[in-house]
Amino acid sequence: MRNHSVPVRSVIMCALALIWIVTSSTLGRAEEIASVTDQHGHIIFVNATEPPPSPTRITRTSRYYGTPTPEITNLVEKTAGEHKVDPKLVNAIIQVESGYNPRAVSRKGARGLMQLIPATAARFGVENSFNPKQNIEGGVTYLKYLLDLFGGNIPLSVAAYNAGENAVLKKGGIPPYAETVNYVQRVTGLYNPGQQESSQIQTYSEPQDAQIYRLVDNRGVVHYTNGDGL
Repeated sequence: MRNHSVPVRSVIMCALALIWIVTSSTLGRAEEIASVTDQHGHIIFVNATEPPPSPTRITRTSRYYGTPTPEITNLVEKTAGEHKVDPKLVNAIIQVESGYNPRAVSRKGARGLMQLIPATAARFGVENSFNPKQNIEGGVTYLKYLLDLFGGNIPLSVAAYNAGENAVLKKGGIPPYAETVNYVQRVTGLYNPGQQESSQIQTYSEPQDAQIYRLVDNRGVVHYTNGDGL
């Protein structure tokens, strides 16, 4: 009997070891999936062993610096051409918005290269604002809409990209917000570096109170405003 006890004991030990290995492997796979809550309160399920890169919050010192990768350059050229928008203007907006950082996130939750807020992203069919192709497509589509709405007026369109088209329509020109005025100066300065930025801003930021504005959007809808509202 003693001759058979060793093999039996070995079999038992091997079985226990196998159970432990299978159990550990199963637990390891289960632990690979983890939930992460980002700074906006969104819950994201990720592989814990390979966490996604964290969005980069924009700071004042880093916001306006950066150079495009060849991929981004090609995406801008292609997308701008399809929508008949000057790629130089798109690049100027990206430079000011994110410094060509596709993971950028602003204090207000705007995301990606062209800093789309969730509402704008949803409005133009962008599912992932951190995807350069989707972000540029959504941003350029929105910019084209604004250019059509404001008759090709670049300062007004740029102001609307920052503050929203309704703010520009209500004010009858560039809204007197420090952030928006500074934004228009930066974008137009990059777009037309040889021109005086201040003269462009003054031309469109001080409309006459009694003037009535007639604007036709890309759907053919006519808007009339005296600067106080639609």
